[in-house]
Amino acid sequence: MIKISQKLTDKLWWLIISVDYDYNRITIADHDLTEDTLTLWLEDKHDFKNTLDECLQVDIPAKQFAWLIKEENLNSYEGSKMHHSKNYVYKTRIEINAPLNWYRDDASRTEQLWARETVLKTLLTQLIETQTLGEDMVLY
Repeated sequence: MIKISQKLTDKLWWLIISVDYDYNRITIADHDLTEDTLTLWLEDKHDFKNTLDECLQVDIPAKQFAWLIKEENLNSYEGSKMHHSKNYVYKTRIEINAPLNWYRDDASRTEQLWARETVLKTLLTQLIETQTLGEDMVLY
């Protein structure tokens, strides 16, 4: 779980209100992934900013990003495997690589974009669900 500060929660709500609750208008202006953090800079598609300083900066721990990649099955596919001793075939999820390694090394640009958009979608969904219930902001 990630606790999102009240300051960031307020800024996310301000962004949601400024796009008239049209979440499709919220876009990722830029991103950066370090060993510890995925940083997303968010903006309104109808009001592009000139610099990243004008965008809303959201930092997600890399562990949480990895968990989300795995949870959404972005780094795996459904395939068939042969049981090592009983010689029968079964269907299972086959992991391509560890989540962050998959993102850095194996994912295409489109798949990387999908992973980042999944983070944004999850963040906004969790914000709406938890705030409407009156709970603290938690990203699972």
